[in-house]
Amino acid sequence: MMERESFEDPETAALMNRLFVNIKVDREERPDVDQIYMDTVVRLTGHGGWPLTVFCTPDGRPYYGGTYFPPEPAHGRASFRQVLEAVERAFRTQRDSVERSAASILAALQQRPSGVATEPPGTHNLRAAANELLSSADSQHGGFGAAPKFPTPTSLDLLLAASDVLPAPDARTVLDFVGITCREMSRRGLYDQLGGGFHRYCVDADWTIPHFEKMLYDQGQLLRTYAEAWRRRGASEDDLVWPVRETAAYLRREMTGAEGGFSASQDADSEGVEGKFFVWTPGQIEAVLGTERTSAFCKAYGVTETGNFEHGTTHLIDLARRPRTEFASERRELFAARTRRVPPATDRKRVAAWNGLAISGLARAGSLLADAAMLSDAAAAADFVLTRMVCAQGHLLRVFAEGRSQVPAFLDDLAAVLEACLDLHRAGAGERFLRAALGFATDIAERFYDEAEGDLFFTPKDGEPLVYRPRSDHDGATPHSTGHALLGLLRAAALSGRSDLQRVAQRVIRSHAYLLERAPAAFPTLIRAVHLQERGLSVAVVVGEPDHPSTRKLLARARQVLLPEDAVLAVAPGDPTPFGVDPAWLEGRVALEGRPTAYVCRGTSCSLPMTSPEALQPAVERNSQ
Repeated sequence: MMERESFEDPETAALMNRLFVNIKVDREERPDVDQIYMDTVVRLTGHGGWPLTVFCTPDGRPYYGGTYFPPEPAHGRASFRQVLEAVERAFRTQRDSVERSAASILAALQQRPSGVATEPPGTHNLRAAANELLSSADSQHGGFGAAPKFPTPTSLDLLLAASDVLPAPDARTVLDFVGITCREMSRRGLYDQLGGGFHRYCVDADWTIPHFEKMLYDQGQLLRTYAEAWRRRGASEDDLVWPVRETAAYLRREMTGAEGGFSASQDADSEGVEGKFFVWTPGQIEAVLGTERTSAFCKAYGVTETGNFEHGTTHLIDLARRPRTEFASERRELFAARTRRVPPATDRKRVAAWNGLAISGLARAGSLLADAAMLSDAAAAADFVLTRMVCAQGHLLRVFAEGRSQVPAFLDDLAAVLEACLDLHRAGAGERFLRAALGFATDIAERFYDEAEGDLFFTPKDGEPLVYRPRSDHDGATPHSTGHALLGLLRAAALSGRSDLQRVAQRVIRSHAYLLERAPAAFPTLIRAVHLQERGLSVAVVVGEPDHPSTRKLLARARQVLLPEDAVLAVAPGDPTPFGVDPAWLEGRVALEGRPTAYVCRGTSCSLPMTSPEALQPAVERNSQ
């Protein structure tokens, strides 16, 4: 809105150029800069958001800022032009005061919350976070709180993990709530009923009308959440499967870049009107389906003459909640008709962190559902990142756009791609992904970890100097980058036997003890890492010829019954220890009487050898006790 009202206004633009050196920041390319100045505005005003306008001294230290400024004075608020003039006048006539303000703000930004936790981080944090989240849960519509309502996959992932440590009745409550949330999101307006994929958020509490933008990071995270909810709740729950398959198809069809990888986002508007591409009138539907089928479809999907959106149009809501096979042909025909409309623009840049989330989602879902196409899509996108989004020194880059990669990667990029590679290796996609994962883990430990602070920073040691070096914030639309990195470090350390990675992860977890105790629900990803450290990694080892049907069945079952962070190894009899795998995991693991054989191990404890896939579930349950 400010772009149209102020930045494109000739008089305002002239004033800006006369008084200031104006720098526009792409927050997708430079989340480090965005975080510094967003934190500034939150401290100054008590809230954040975009558009974000910050005024800085010549050396980049912020001294004033805000979010939306109107083009004209309104409701006691100064206009943007008045703000520009007042801020410049203060800098010119009250320089000492401005310098003191900048110094005070910078000192506050660099200060960490301090305190002493009553006990070390552990499973109690997981229980506390789950209880805090459930206190704001909407048991009727799913999700948390009131409008606007976001999908919050990291919070749902924490609840799924918490179901392992809660008493049985509470665990069932948690799983039921996650199931309700997933069904409501996919049956109602957050989900694109014709094309698949999830919109950004809904403006109401019952998931009816969305902000129509689609973000890659939402698709990837929700693929993982839905797949894990399906795994835990039982294979009969088709409501958790079809959104996964349709969203994967949407990524393949609309978001895959010509060179490879997944595009960043799709806009909410087309032809200058938000939602125009997605909404329908009864007449438009009748023109496609004919009179006879239109009545039943409109009743099932809530299409009326008055509509639920602007100008008598309707955003489709699956009110009938019938099996997905019903109205499938009608949805296909309407989708085909919709392709003839002017579509929303697609932002074709590839962001490493968001690609990592999508790759993980496809790898985990494809592994659970035995969907070869999903696994192929995940591996292809990962190969693109590993070959086209690295610099000459081998370091990951954040953005690929217009045929080239640029901007050194941040912690969220490395964390997401690290876990994506581990998920692909777990799914059996190849040794190259474990090799890449260990390289990213080493990069995190060497370039992002600070020994004196005992913490990971968002930017590398050798990164561009900024007014201060930011750390991770908290979970939001994407995972908390430190927590996400810790999940990858712990997995890589346990699988490879790398004690250096384990030490870094343990030190960082200890340094967050006070924060986790004070605000557990703000850090669901970090708390999942704490839980992983406490329970330890389980590893399923399957010894057998790769092409033997029994080997494949044992591997498939192991990938279904183990937790998503656990590892699955396939080893042919007599083969050397695979690259990057601690030999201790394979010691004494042999094929029983020449038949493909599975073992489930955690720490120094291993199950008895198993040749039946059905034996794996009880073995995993015993191993986790």
